[in-house]
Amino acid sequence: MTDTPLASRPHDHSRCVSHALAEAESICTRQGLRLTALRKRVLELVWASHKPLGAYDILGVLSDEDGRRAAPPTVYRALDFLLENGLVHRIASLNAFVGCSHPEHAHQGQFLICRACHAAIELEQPAISQAIVEGAAGVGFAVEAQTVEVVGLCAGCKGAA
Repeated sequence: MTDTPLASRPHDHSRCVSHALAEAESICTRQGLRLTALRKRVLELVWASHKPLGAYDILGVLSDEDGRRAAPPTVYRALDFLLENGLVHRIASLNAFVGCSHPEHAHQGQFLICRACHAAIELEQPAISQAIVEGAAGVGFAVEAQTVEVVGLCAGCKGAA
């Protein structure tokens, strides 16, 4: 087994999507939450690739699928639900969303974003989060949330260059 994140190596992506949907259903059932058809479809679209997806991109796909214009508030409400329940992360610099690789427990978002192919690889490094909290406390700042975004080249794009 390799420590290389799944998003940066060849794999059967349909398994990522089906696993994410099954995990979301399980989490929602355990927590007594409703994973409506729209919420599930939005999560599926977010997981359609490892690239961050904007709300208007999601709107476009939904409108194409049902032949009528999807309403922005419905997509934003679905995204808010997914964010609040740890099923997706927001990449602030791109104003876009990616599926959470570890929705079973709360954690801070750390992402490697490829500037060439735009893939976003989620890291889970508690030491990074702890260093931020400790550094902030040292200057009297109380961290409420954190998202770390690092831009560079993924292994595939670095190799191609």
